[in-house]
Amino acid sequence: MLHKITREAFKNHGPIQILYPGLTLAGHDSGIGSIGRIDHAVVHGRQHIAMHPHINDEILSYFRSGKAEHIDSENYKDTVGGKRLMLMKAGKRFYHEEFIDGQTEPFEGLQIFIRPGEKDLEPEVIFQDLQQHDSENQWRLLASPTSRTVFRFSSQTWLYDAKLSGGETLALPGLPGEELTILLYVYQGTIKINGNIVLNKKEAMVLKNEVISIQSTQGAELVLFLTDENAPIFKEGMYSGNKGNLI
Repeated sequence: MLHKITREAFKNHGPIQILYPGLTLAGHDSGIGSIGRIDHAVVHGRQHIAMHPHINDEILSYFRSGKAEHIDSENYKDTVGGKRLMLMKAGKRFYHEEFIDGQTEPFEGLQIFIRPGEKDLEPEVIFQDLQQHDSENQWRLLASPTSRTVFRFSSQTWLYDAKLSGGETLALPGLPGEELTILLYVYQGTIKINGNIVLNKKEAMVLKNEVISIQSTQGAELVLFLTDENAPIFKEGMYSGNKGNLI
């Protein structure tokens, strides 16, 4: 199965573009397995996102340029962006606010909402410093359900990234399990899949049981999601779940 998601699938919310990947497929699930929602933010200047709650969401802040100061109800205060990433495991209830600084350079990044394996887990905040800003021409495993990674999801979910140089070709990583559903997201640049399917920035491909090659003429930055749609998840998280009003 190959299913392309175009930019038109995003919902506009000011400087944040919101993707509910499941709404692009037949059915009534706003997510795809444990992949609940992907926010792509671009902020010029400074912006304050006031203190707000999260319930039963696991949120990975993948901010690649600019900085964001994070303050939360668990008494954590830190700055994320560039090589410093953050995973918030909201559990039963969790509050946080962000002060975004996109003044020196535009702030851009993803806030990724993953569905937990079960509801009302204990809240937890985890930070990770990457050795390099980019993973050149190879997949880097950032988060998984195992102890292999600092960021550990409670659901059967894996997250990779890679920076593909112009003229290079990349295959999918070795899958950690059978019958996994894959979402390949273009964070920057343009790629071709199997030589003929073009994906531009803010476009994605959902695939299952496919062997593909990824090429880029000018270079691209990619984020790869793997999810086991048959594994247990809680689908009613505040932002990751199925809600009547999908804003």
